[in-house]
Amino acid sequence: MNHFDTIIIGAGHNGLVCGSYLGKNGQKVLILEAAEQLGGLAATREFSPGFNASVAQTISHFSTKVAKELNLSAHGFDVAAAPMTNISLNKEGNHVTLTSSGEITGVGSEDQQNYQQYQQLLKRFANLLKPFWLKTMPRIGSPSIKDNLTFAHLGIKMRMLGKQDMAEFMRVATLPARDLMDENFDSDQLKALLSWDGLIGSKMAPRSPNATILALLYRMSGLHDGAHSLPSGGIASLINSLHKAATKAGVEVQTNSKVKQILIQADETGLKANGVELQSGEIISADRVVSAVDPKRTFLDLVGPQHLEIDFTSRINRLRCDGYVAKLHLALSDLPNFTGLTKPDGRMIIADELDSIEFAFDDAKYGEPSQKPVMEIVIPSLHNPELAPSGQHVLSAHVMYVPYKHKNGWTEQAKADLYERVIDTIAEYAPDIREKIIDGEILTPLDLEQQFNVTGGHWHHTELSISQMLMMRPTYEAAQYSTPIPGLYLCGAGSHPGGGLIGGPGHNAANEIIKASK
Repeated sequence: MNHFDTIIIGAGHNGLVCGSYLGKNGQKVLILEAAEQLGGLAATREFSPGFNASVAQTISHFSTKVAKELNLSAHGFDVAAAPMTNISLNKEGNHVTLTSSGEITGVGSEDQQNYQQYQQLLKRFANLLKPFWLKTMPRIGSPSIKDNLTFAHLGIKMRMLGKQDMAEFMRVATLPARDLMDENFDSDQLKALLSWDGLIGSKMAPRSPNATILALLYRMSGLHDGAHSLPSGGIASLINSLHKAATKAGVEVQTNSKVKQILIQADETGLKANGVELQSGEIISADRVVSAVDPKRTFLDLVGPQHLEIDFTSRINRLRCDGYVAKLHLALSDLPNFTGLTKPDGRMIIADELDSIEFAFDDAKYGEPSQKPVMEIVIPSLHNPELAPSGQHVLSAHVMYVPYKHKNGWTEQAKADLYERVIDTIAEYAPDIREKIIDGEILTPLDLEQQFNVTGGHWHHTELSISQMLMMRPTYEAAQYSTPIPGLYLCGAGSHPGGGLIGGPGHNAANEIIKASK
């Protein structure tokens, strides 16, 4: 029987990050991936002959610390790739554009001036939190001096903001996005554009009073203060570089290896995770098991409630994991012509006001995709021509809000209706889009769950909200990457700091495992 120091379940970017750090530390590590490809939701896959795309379509806040320590640049990843322009589309071509340098067009001079002050303040708040995304958040009430120093560090940084800005941080961090936007700007398009990154991927809308601004600050932790980019080689360049880093560290990566269960040894000393059983029936033993898959799948499916306390199982059951984003991929014969744009290069947002986003959310709350969907569109083949045949293109879009549970079930007809509705919406801004479509697909949250083994099809594995963040993510007794079962750890997006392509959970979990194994 093969034996490893550590088995990691899931070769998404966090599993690869965690494995690389452990391998560099001298551990014998095996990463098991159920799919044929690595990367999870960031895997680049062929959706039509010759056309490729990834569910994760841009990079905004991947950790520069992780990239440097794993030497990802030597393996082909450019963490400093030039940021993209954000464009709020208008049907008549009166777009609002925002560059990474803070230049705005399409709004009045007062909004332009207010944006500079707004962005400066949010950068201060984002920089306050930035160090803590790559730290283990201590348990509340921990007697450890080191844990208390982490809280003290946060307190000192808050005090360094000054009395006025500290009070403003406490106020702003819990505001609904609408309140913050209404306080600062007049342009409806600009408000919708600036709120987008606090809402995308969540089950929250502009009026939701639950951490949308914290989510925005989280995404501003990257090199370009939250601006999105498409590096040379696309999303695949990140996953490929992480795979190469893991391999160089001596990590063994095995695809098409779905785990059936985590093996739990039970004796007079208690419980301990000591290996896995694959769907094939193969048993692989290890000193510890690390799960990069979501908490519900980890504890309820792979471990089993029989090994857990009832209260803990109940908390895991109550985690909010319903995804609200569908993914559109189009194979295009040529670039579509968006009214008022010379070239459709940038993150293009279809949401002309905050109410458009709110009303789309209202439809989804009752089990229906919106009649007027809002979305974020990119054409990644403009940056990475290898994604499509020569002269042709890929359009990739995140469509909000699309419920995981359709009130009548996600039938093929329901999916076809959604697809047509999304194309009709894009056609209002790019009238020739239909004549350019060769092929396309729409992936609902249910499709994402089934194809990528993530509960609810949720980007973050569990909702990024106040009650499921920081030292409560995913829940207490599992928020410091260790779990109630000795030898079992978490390193996925359901752990602190959360989802998105950041690498934080993998980095933090590896640090905890290394400390525990000394």
